[in-house]
Amino acid sequence: MPTFTLPFTPTPPDIDELGHVNNAVWVRWIQDMATAHWVAVASAEHATAYIWVVVRHEIDYLGNIGLGQSVTGRTWISDQPKGARFDRNVEFVGASGKVIVRAKTTWVMLDRATGRVARVRPEVSQPFFE
Repeated sequence: MPTFTLPFTPTPPDIDELGHVNNAVWVRWIQDMATAHWVAVASAEHATAYIWVVVRHEIDYLGNIGLGQSVTGRTWISDQPKGARFDRNVEFVGASGKVIVRAKTTWVMLDRATGRVARVRPEVSQPFFE
């Protein structure tokens, strides 16, 4: 499966009272990864016509990082869409190569013009598998 990657480095507002990246920040980074992947892969026509909303996050917090540390986020689509739903895999890997956070998220595609759920057609999903 093709993998899309982005680096992430926390800023002071990302850090919680324990000195680690706050869980809500990891969720934001998951969304940032998904959005950047869509923008990188989708045709201009599809990016204009459709928008994605998350309907489920399943997240395993296996470690954490603090200020001055970075992770590489990687995301990929492993399965074909089911109707309007599309599952996304995300991992954040630390400098040691160890997975710190792992997630499987489910997204639903909406037609931007109507705001209604839209079935993910093969021409929309295919670029994620190339």
